[in-house]
Amino acid sequence: MDAALQKALGELLLAAVPTMVMFTILYLAYRVLVHKPLMQVLAERHSKTEGAVAKAQADVAAAEAKTAEYEARLREARLAIFKSQEARRKQLLDARSAAIAEARARAEAQVKTARAELDKEFATAKITLQAQAETLANEIISSVLKMAGQQAPAAGAQ
Repeated sequence: MDAALQKALGELLLAAVPTMVMFTILYLAYRVLVHKPLMQVLAERHSKTEGAVAKAQADVAAAEAKTAEYEARLREARLAIFKSQEARRKQLLDARSAAIAEARARAEAQVKTARAELDKEFATAKITLQAQAETLANEIISSVLKMAGQQAPAAGAQ
């Protein structure tokens, strides 16, 4: 049985040699005709996608830089507007304070003038009243003396 088995195995191996040769040729043909060009195409595709990804990342970075620059300029513009508004507000407050100070000075001058005028009128009225009081006192004294003088001769006649 060993001889028959060896003979069968020998024939099987002998019959398998052309299949192995054909398989080797087919494998080499596949490697040369399909696998190598396919790997080149895939490598090129991979490099292109990596390039596209790198370009996309660069574009995103550029967009972020532009966004940051835009935000910085926007902040600067807002700050400039705020400073301008503050300057305008300060200018208006200064103008208002100046107008109030001027109005206060005018009012104080008018009050001072009015007080001086009142003091002057008071002094004039006082002098006038004293003169009138003196005149009235003299008239009263005269009247009293006249009445006392008229009553005295009447009292002597009794």
